[in-house]
Amino acid sequence: MTVKQLSVFVENRPGRLSAITRLLGDNGINIRAMSIADTKDFGILRLIVNDADKALEILKNAGCSVTITNVLAIRISDRPGGLADAMDILYKDNISVEYMYAAFINEQDETAYLVLRVDSNDNAVTALNESGFHLLSQEELSRI
Repeated sequence: MTVKQLSVFVENRPGRLSAITRLLGDNGINIRAMSIADTKDFGILRLIVNDADKALEILKNAGCSVTITNVLAIRISDRPGGLADAMDILYKDNISVEYMYAAFINEQDETAYLVLRVDSNDNAVTALNESGFHLLSQEELSRI
């Protein structure tokens, strides 16, 4: 169970993020999670959106360099040690986390949602499911 993440190459210049986010917003794309890693000249904007395929088409048509990667979105307990519990499961199964970022927190049920890029999605899905973690589907994520 994976979700689609968009990775957009972004020039590090004023207004570029504004243009990309406006383009998506004007086309009905809701950003559910995001992360940006930058250098002096460029950045990689990682996005989880409500409609990844539509966003991909919109961004490509606007001349953006963009790819889709399958990542995991998991729900953890929003408490001290909640993240450590998930990381312990992955560590015990020798699954490496390449990167991760927070998606959002749901204060009503005291959960947090994380996006993970791991070296083996299939092994991570099995390990996390067997340990009682809930992985979000693309459909679930678009409704939250």
